[in-house]
Amino acid sequence: MKEFDEYISIVNKAIENLKLPANPAGLYDPIHYTLDCGGKRLRPVMALAACEAMGKDPMTAIHQAVAIEMFHNFTHDDVMDNADVRRGRPTVHRKWDEETAILSGDAMLTTSTMLLAIKAGENLASALDLFNGTAMNIYEGQQLDMDFEKRLDVSIEEYMEMIRLKTSVLLGCACGMGALMAQTPFETQLQFFNYGVNLGLAFQLQDDYLDTYGDPKTFGKAIGGDILNDKKTWLLIMALKEDQTGEVRNLIGSDVPAEEKINKVRAVYDRLGLPERIHELIRAYIDTAISCLDQLPIPPDARAFFIDLALKSATRNK
Repeated sequence: MKEFDEYISIVNKAIENLKLPANPAGLYDPIHYTLDCGGKRLRPVMALAACEAMGKDPMTAIHQAVAIEMFHNFTHDDVMDNADVRRGRPTVHRKWDEETAILSGDAMLTTSTMLLAIKAGENLASALDLFNGTAMNIYEGQQLDMDFEKRLDVSIEEYMEMIRLKTSVLLGCACGMGALMAQTPFETQLQFFNYGVNLGLAFQLQDDYLDTYGDPKTFGKAIGGDILNDKKTWLLIMALKEDQTGEVRNLIGSDVPAEEKINKVRAVYDRLGLPERIHELIRAYIDTAISCLDQLPIPPDARAFFIDLALKSATRNK
């Protein structure tokens, strides 16, 4: 097994070598801009590592890994979330406009499917089933997320299902895709998928925490955006459920100045002990992810790699 940074180098080189057309620039420049902004490259790394863990050259899954990374980066969710910044840089719809973001996002989605098919061989049908099924799950999760904007009665169970669909299944897809390209049995692919899904749940919960308590210099965007947008996160849902004063409920949709609103909501979170409790939940999902490795026929160095990946995801600050 390679080190995490070695896999990132492989992915970055593959992205640099993508042969996208130069014209029309208005379509392709935003794609280069989006892919060049870096990021953790977690999903393609997971695909390559899963493939190698099963005894195959990780390059066997390189096209599929890049396809998943391109899908992850396509820009429609930034438009729907009205996000200003992604990884420390203006989002495509801010740097250009919404029409450009939508059209270049369409092109990224189509390109990702084209990449997925390269050298897939006899795995093509299964790879497309996994990829397209995951994509539909993500769209379902995005719709639920938008539906939740209009509700104050969202339950924790509903929220966890939403983030499983919107975020976690793509990490599961990445791991499962790597195992699939290594031509492993379906049960092995499924265990890798389950590992990724549980890791993804922990990952999104940590995102919830960092959006409220992180350092904007390392997190890559302004802190408190979820609070200002009244976004239904685990923290807000728990506060709505448990805050007997009704302070948080009264702040939703109010015209309280941004900094004051963030401070007041965060104070309620602190009073309810939510920062500590969300980290307990994050650790529970990390433990479940690690337990999935027990069902996998992987060598000790591969197990150590995926355990380390899970533990670092629970303590990351960006």
